[in-house]
Amino acid sequence: MNDTSPSCQDAKRQVERKIGFFVHLAAYLIVNSGLALLNFLHNPGQPWAMWPLLGWGIGLLFHALAVFLNTPGAQWKRRMIERELDKQTRQK
Repeated sequence: MNDTSPSCQDAKRQVERKIGFFVHLAAYLIVNSGLALLNFLHNPGQPWAMWPLLGWGIGLLFHALAVFLNTPGAQWKRRMIERELDKQTRQK
């Protein structure tokens, strides 16, 4: 397979998006574990660490949905790109 082919580029882009998500997930787990530990060691009666956990978790959820769900918009965009590539090859 040619590295410049659209399908190869799409596959590389998707792999990069997945790696980006897993880096985001690792940062979320590390930072929020530290915040929870700090919260429960110093102030166990007030669970303030749940707020950053929840807020960041919502962002992480949307990141996961964008990466792992094959949305109709992504398929629509891919079909448009394929049509444009077909037009360009026919014009040559």
